[in-house]
Order: sequence, then C-alpha cells, then structure tokens
Amino acid sequence: MRTDLPPIRTQAPSSYDDLGKLLLRVTLAVLLLLHGVSKLLGGVGFITGMLEKMGLPGAIGYLVYVGEVIAPLLILLGVWTRPAALVVAGNMIVAVLLVHTAEFFTMSKTGGWALELQGMFFFAALAVALLGAGRYSVGGRAGKWN
Repeated sequence: MRTDLPPIRTQAPSSYDDLGKLLLRVTLAVLLLLHGVSKLLGGVGFITGMLEKMGLPGAIGYLVYVGEVIAPLLILLGVWTRPAALVVAGNMIVAVLLVHTAEFFTMSKTGGWALELQGMFFFAALAVALLGAGRYSVGGRAGKWN
C-alpha cells in the first residue's frame, strides 16, 4: 500500500461552506426584497382587501412588510438570520394559503409547478434557517441566532 499519496479530502473547506451560505442568503434576500419594495411602492391594498373578504382584520396585511422587507434585510446582513428566515418561510405559507391555494396542484404553462417561486422561497428560507448565516455576515459565524 502506498503511503506517499495525499489524504483524500472528504469535506469541503469551511470557507466554501460559508461562501455557499452567503450565496444562498443574498439570493433569497435580494429576490424577496424586490417583492417587498414593490409592495412599499404600490401598497398592500390587495392583501388587506383579501383578508377583509375572509373576515379577518385588514391590518394583518401590513405584516407582509415584515416578511418581505425587514426579514430579507436581516437575512442579507446576517443578523438574526435564523429567526428572519423562519419569518420568510411563514410568510410564504400565508401567501400560498391566501392567494395561491387553487394553484397548489397545478402546472404552469411552461411545464413547471405553478408555485415554484413560492416553493423556492419557502425551501431556501428553511435551508437558511437550518444552516445559519455563516462567517460572511454581520453577526459572524458564532453570532447569536446566526
């Protein structure tokens, strides 16, 4: 048996893990933040109206700003990343229940799942909640809630 061969690396260096976490965080946060900015500019009247039609207080609709503006900013910065990611996941559940329930078992015209965007946001948020922010964040690898 040869002993002069270098050891086989079985795990990626943690810097690659941290870069992967950064890429996932930035992608999730920026893409979701665009939806939040749209709601900041256009308002949430359609959401409050849907809630009121369901007999719920329309004011609950303003929580979309938490899920689509504040939480993505926290995720982007890497501050309270895990709780913010769970808020995003919850926001996606509410969005599907409120607006997209009829599309849950349908395909889009291009052949994908009709809710693939909401699904991607939901599962990316769960991944961020499980993985944490990583080293490249304001909170740092050992930051509380990261």
